[in-house]
Amino acid sequence: MICQLYAQKRPVLSFEVFPPKQDSQIETIYATLDHLTGLSPDFISVTYGAAGSGNAHRTAEIASAVRKRGVEALAHLTCVSTDRNQINTILDNLKEKNIDDILAMRGDLPAGSSLPLSKDYRYASDLIEDIAGRGDFCIGAACYPEGHIDCDDFSVSLDHLRLKQDAGANFLISQLFFENDLFWNFLEKARLKGITLPISAGVMPIMSRSQIERMIFLCGASLPSKIIRLLHRYEHSPADLEKAGVEYAIAQMEDLVRGGAEGVHIYTMNKPHVAALAINRLRK
Repeated sequence: MICQLYAQKRPVLSFEVFPPKQDSQIETIYATLDHLTGLSPDFISVTYGAAGSGNAHRTAEIASAVRKRGVEALAHLTCVSTDRNQINTILDNLKEKNIDDILAMRGDLPAGSSLPLSKDYRYASDLIEDIAGRGDFCIGAACYPEGHIDCDDFSVSLDHLRLKQDAGANFLISQLFFENDLFWNFLEKARLKGITLPISAGVMPIMSRSQIERMIFLCGASLPSKIIRLLHRYEHSPADLEKAGVEYAIAQMEDLVRGGAEGVHIYTMNKPHVAALAINRLRK
């Protein structure tokens, strides 16, 4: 299980992939997994789309494919409009596929969705408590170096994170950030709050301007002046922007490792060459 990795080594190096948007394209992910697992990360997480997107089956299938390739798999699971019976069915399916590790999150409704909010799960901590009650999963949870986008009070955001720990979470993975000082400041305040779980720092290489604009809108991460200058400098050269963005992210990761980060989680955007550049530098 992934929980054991944090007790055995530092830093834990991991990747994140996402399922194709359409079931008919799911075969395209397997070549990506071949490349990523060949880099021998400590684990690979597989995202779970917003409620109603039909990603539960695909997440389990891809996570199973990761395990079959000899790497630990972390299956994302959201509960924003899912009831307890549905969650138990998903958990049973994951167990059947030998998936023992789950990243438990509340998630968000898709834009324009008419799905009702879950009556069983208001917060991710509610889901974590249910999963922990089964006793047969290692549970990861999300944390937010700049606070959750839906919470204006950073201290309250930390209180919710403490609830996740108390509910049974075993480790944490951070949302993306672009300035390492934000992560170290968050880590210090989390420890003062009594949050003792190992925390992996999440880093996303910039692949395009539209990608960054979308992520900023979704998660509320701030852009430092260095990134803004990169976006301006390479405004008309997408290839150069990607190259500079990847180099910026790798420099971030190297600094995190030097600073003693317990883990670095690379949001690969399903780009094996980006993962290879990063992990090869980190292992030098």
